[in-house]
Amino acid sequence: MPHRTPQPAASAALPITGAALSPWEVEDVALRARPVELTDVALAKVRASQAALAKAMAGGRAIYGVNTGFGSYADTAIAPDKLGELQRNLLRSHAAGVGEPLPTHTVRAMMLLQLASLVRGHSAVRAEIPQTIAALLNANTTPIVPEVGSVGASGDLAPLAHAALVLIGEGEALHDGKRIDGAKALKLAKLKPLELGPKEALALINGTHLMAAQAALATPRVRRLFDAALCACAMSMEAIRGSASFLDARVHDARAQRGQQRVAARLRTMLTGSTILTSHALDDPRVQDPYSFRCAPQVLGGALDLIESCFTIFERELSAVTDNPLVFDDAPHTVSAGNFHGAPLAMHLDALTIALSHIANIAERRIYIMLEARDKFVMPTKKGKTPYAPHMTRTPGLQSGYMIVQYVAAACCNEIALLAAPASVINIPTSAGMEDINSFGPRAAAKARRAIDLTERVVAMELLCAAEGMEYAHDEGLHSGEYVERTHQVVRAVAPRLDADRTPHPDVEALAGLIRAGRFG
Repeated sequence: MPHRTPQPAASAALPITGAALSPWEVEDVALRARPVELTDVALAKVRASQAALAKAMAGGRAIYGVNTGFGSYADTAIAPDKLGELQRNLLRSHAAGVGEPLPTHTVRAMMLLQLASLVRGHSAVRAEIPQTIAALLNANTTPIVPEVGSVGASGDLAPLAHAALVLIGEGEALHDGKRIDGAKALKLAKLKPLELGPKEALALINGTHLMAAQAALATPRVRRLFDAALCACAMSMEAIRGSASFLDARVHDARAQRGQQRVAARLRTMLTGSTILTSHALDDPRVQDPYSFRCAPQVLGGALDLIESCFTIFERELSAVTDNPLVFDDAPHTVSAGNFHGAPLAMHLDALTIALSHIANIAERRIYIMLEARDKFVMPTKKGKTPYAPHMTRTPGLQSGYMIVQYVAAACCNEIALLAAPASVINIPTSAGMEDINSFGPRAAAKARRAIDLTERVVAMELLCAAEGMEYAHDEGLHSGEYVERTHQVVRAVAPRLDADRTPHPDVEALAGLIRAGRFG
């Protein structure tokens, strides 16, 4: 992207004040175990919110989930001496998830977002609730949460219930990588099981924290991926000795699409100083490069605009309170509404996967063009031959070079195309019809996470092939601009030049790791 990804310091504790979190703060706590610290400001909001709920309860009216049942049982009154049992039963009954456990960093991000939401002063929990969540994060104790179970409407009920069970000494957790029961996890973290009060279990499970966590974690990761995709595109242009005339700023000003303009400008900067491009300026028999090169600003720019709109929605959610009912200082003190509904996140998580599909597709097409090595697409040498053999083999026939790398890229793109089918357009009602329109945001999030994994690999494969293609220009004494040459060196630090057939898998995985680490851009 046209800016470098921020890299926050992980040493100091992250103060939890109730203010909006940034995606990089979420990533730091989730992936790098940055500690968190509850502030006095946050705890004051928590106590004020609990006092407001007490005022509302004193009025004797029915308050959803406080002195009533849940979902389709909302009209069932609960006796005052059963309110604690009501909350405990809510966690137990709703912890019905299935499937493999969510990644630990995803659960940590979910806990952080829940913590930040609870201290914004509208959830009416006691201070012990956020204090215990913060202590678990700092103790490297993470609930085990099955991946599948949330429909993303009444909050991420099942996943959040599994996480909350640990707070009361039930369920399971990972402590320093070991799987243990919830009671033992609390003991190791020097905590006691909580006795839940009115509304507290509901506040713990009735929010968008799982899908929001995955959206937050996707934000810096996709920014770094997009940076790498631009680097790969510039390197591929050099590998085929393509034209840069299509990057003329006047062309992109004539269309006025902001993302397209930004991508073209970035590619121009990357290629500044290239002698590869200028080496064939006067004797190039090709008229135009294929669309995967010539239309890169339009395709990647369109993806960039869509990605940025997704990030706007994701970052807004990092300042949200999404449980129900919400509690306010002024009357009426409690309001039942629908902030738990995941529609805004679900739609944009679906859109993010569509954007990723285009990034992967155009990268795979450039891989194909490079490896096909036809003189129609790859600039011939003065002897009338392409500078390298098809698939970049040193001994064609005896060796296969990177032939199967393109196959694998195609397989990745095929799966991404399936993942790009939106989850948010399919509705299945729940709770006996009370919850009659659901977002399925967590499934959109899971698809986006998988699409990111695959797109990172496709871009890694393009970097691998483009670096190899550039070697032949280097053999002739040509070079790219400083930016692209530096990118080439980053690739070569983990993936040496191909002098004979070898397994591409380790190189691709190493490059995908560098993409995740933000080494390109």
